[in-house]
Amino acid sequence: MTEMIDEPTAQAWAALGGAPELVAGVAYEGPGDGLPSGLPVRELARATVGVCSLAAAELLAARNGGGVPAVRVDEGAVATAFVSERHLRIDGRAPVSFAPLSGFWRTADGWVRTHANYPHHRARLLSALGLPDTDADGDEIMARRLAVELAGRTAESVQEAVYAAGGLAVAVVPPARPAPVLPLVEARRLPGGAARVLPPAALPAAGVRVLDLTRVIAGPVATRTLALLGADVLRVDSPHLPESEEAHADTGFGKRSTRLDLQQAEDRAVFEQLLDSADVLVTGYRPGALASHGLSPDALAQRRPGLVVAELCAWGWSGPWSARRGFDSLVQAGCGIAVTEAAADGRPGVLPAQALDHGTGYLLAAAVLRALTERQKSGDSAQLRCSLAGTAGWLTDGIRTPAPGGDGTHQAARWLGEVRTPHGLLTYALPPIGYAGAPADWSRGPGLWGTDTPTWA
Repeated sequence: MTEMIDEPTAQAWAALGGAPELVAGVAYEGPGDGLPSGLPVRELARATVGVCSLAAAELLAARNGGGVPAVRVDEGAVATAFVSERHLRIDGRAPVSFAPLSGFWRTADGWVRTHANYPHHRARLLSALGLPDTDADGDEIMARRLAVELAGRTAESVQEAVYAAGGLAVAVVPPARPAPVLPLVEARRLPGGAARVLPPAALPAAGVRVLDLTRVIAGPVATRTLALLGADVLRVDSPHLPESEEAHADTGFGKRSTRLDLQQAEDRAVFEQLLDSADVLVTGYRPGALASHGLSPDALAQRRPGLVVAELCAWGWSGPWSARRGFDSLVQAGCGIAVTEAAADGRPGVLPAQALDHGTGYLLAAAVLRALTERQKSGDSAQLRCSLAGTAGWLTDGIRTPAPGGDGTHQAARWLGEVRTPHGLLTYALPPIGYAGAPADWSRGPGLWGTDTPTWA
């Protein structure tokens, strides 16, 4: 068990605005061999889970009185949770992590990374490159056509053409020195009314109502964690965007899920009613998207004093790329990680987990928990921001004392559970949050996406 103060944990806790003396209560135990990498992925993973666990313990103490419970995080549980989507089985079937047109491709001057997991992203990628999108040809033929087309173009020209078409492709670049400095966590307090005091409870977030407007991994990991800790989490999606059954089965634990079209008056009225009694709003929209719906953090704070607004984006909140779509794999390509992790033959590589997604998810959940603790005293609203690029910068340039890398021999069976759900029998990664008295599992498995009524539990 690690007894000394872990430097990355202290860094992350400082970014969250936590009291420095509390970090001494965080310790790690168990195997540390599950996330082999040339970068300090192991330390990032355990630190983000560690500060999330500490923030949960702190909020529990603020509600119940007494000291902050000790935090003990099992590194085997962390390594398993950070690849939860790979451990998922639905009636024994493993999900497909990346679609055939998602991946690294040679270009005339280097490499480009594409993301085409969703049908609309696949269609935009092919359209931008002038390729027909026909199911009859099959994925293998389409992949060959894509490879030929990309080989004749420069990586940056592909990146810009696909972006202009609303698709997703990023040129693989070497690590930048000096790299842009992005905050790990941004927090802004917005003066509220009287303190909204949460009563004593067995779980830190019991009774907290969370509206979840996120997709894919990072945001859903954050809200999945809040659900574990007792929050009533309602995920709200547009009926016009598809969702992967496997992705929802992995991140939907403890939550309910509904669909509302905010462009339709009736659905918008329902959403407004939910918002009027929410404690937390978590969004994964690009910068400025909330304001376009009349939902800027300042407007929300005036309307709902004490509301915590937690925002997530890919590339940071300012700069030329802030408005661009992005996923973990693309940020790895665009921030130099793919080159750092390259194979001996020069082919770009990847981290052993989608660590930017998972790590940012736990950081965002920790920021929400800390904001709720502060609200107990002040009643203030809070605007919280995290980005995948900010987490990437911390991984590559901020963590100065990497722990020894793992060797990949991690055995995950101990940290897996099973539950029968409407999806079927799920095998899944258990939650890694660890403090004295922490829940060992979610209260419920995931339901089917978008099928719950848009009401609070």
